[in-house]
Amino acid sequence: MPAPSPSEFLRQRLFGRVRGVFNDIEGGQQPVPPSEDALFGKDSPIRCVHADVVGMMVGGIRSLLLQMLHPAALQGVLDHSNFREDMHGRLRRTARFIAITTFGHRDAAMEAVARVNTIHAQVRGTLPDGTPYTATDPRTLAWVHVAEATSFLAAYLRHVRPDMPGSEQDEYYRQFAVIARALGADPVPVDRNQAEVIFRELRQDLRTSATARDIADLVLNQRPQGAPAAVQTVLGAEAVALLPAFARPMLGLERPGLGALPARAATWGMGKTLRWAFRQ
Repeated sequence: MPAPSPSEFLRQRLFGRVRGVFNDIEGGQQPVPPSEDALFGKDSPIRCVHADVVGMMVGGIRSLLLQMLHPAALQGVLDHSNFREDMHGRLRRTARFIAITTFGHRDAAMEAVARVNTIHAQVRGTLPDGTPYTATDPRTLAWVHVAEATSFLAAYLRHVRPDMPGSEQDEYYRQFAVIARALGADPVPVDRNQAEVIFRELRQDLRTSATARDIADLVLNQRPQGAPAAVQTVLGAEAVALLPAFARPMLGLERPGLGALPARAATWGMGKTLRWAFRQ
């Protein structure tokens, strides 16, 4: 077998390194293979959005920052996980869940949903003000979902496909709603208009806190295993730039100024390179 060309060698190295960030390769975990019998058809909006690595990383950071503003979502993470010590592990597990439910066989997708529902049933406790919480609360799950859906799509529109037709954006929400409902979320948006309305409605549940600001600092400054520090800085800056204006002061963050332009250009270039490496 002939040796690969320099460009192909570089592509394979880059592909393998990024794959290692999202999968526990050393532990024997392999990437989720796309299935012809997935819940969503090939080239459908949800598969296009969730396939873009950089868009999902930027959107993932944005969604996590928003989720930490919900007292119950924040407390559940603090009480029932080792997020502070293993943030990368938790993000990796979340990324795998999204990969399985988006690209995996429909049976594997529903098995993954069932596992998460079983875990959520055991997550309950009390907020600092004495209010009880549970991870199965439909409204809390709705905020987690709408934070993810709006964030993933916003990053995709900004860095990959700004001309994505409105009908395809609406279809993205409709498809992602399938997973959200299976997880027990309610209300769940099925188009852009509903996403905006539900986002505004659920915003009243959010609260600022020293703990939320501390977690935001951790998310933005702890470098994931195997990822260069500069990459984390660039992706974090883009995530902060995409946050709604109300969220930044609640998290103790400043609105990026002109200094954010290099981060946006670097993110665009990174996305283009990774789409080449993944042959997308």
